[in-house]
Amino acid sequence: MLTITSNILLNEAEIEISFIRAPGPGGQNVNKVATAVQLRFNIKHSPSLPEDVRERAIALAGKKLSSQGALIIKASRYRTQERNKQDALMRLQDLLMRATILPKKRKKTKPTYGSTQRRLATKKLQAKTKVLRRNKLDYET
Repeated sequence: MLTITSNILLNEAEIEISFIRAPGPGGQNVNKVATAVQLRFNIKHSPSLPEDVRERAIALAGKKLSSQGALIIKASRYRTQERNKQDALMRLQDLLMRATILPKKRKKTKPTYGSTQRRLATKKLQAKTKVLRRNKLDYET
């Protein structure tokens, strides 16, 4: 079980982990050993996630989400499978933790009296500048 919050626990069976060849450091081993991790977690069909968390997680996932609704995380930062696996699981946990946070609702506010006065003063100044730019011919017609 992967713990996200005290209420949300992910079953290990929902997470699919496969090992792939990784670019980067590793010397001659890089062509022989599959040390990178590809983690797949189906956000859209997971019974462990509440609906509101699911929607925020889908929004946070962005390009990491496949067309079937699976979150794909590739971890190849480290040289060993175990560390890359832990890294991928931590990144999944971090994304789902951020999805549990409720966004603050925006409070509607009115502009202050002073800001309204400053806006109107700049508008009058701009209008005055444009009047001064006019030709005398414009006044006569």
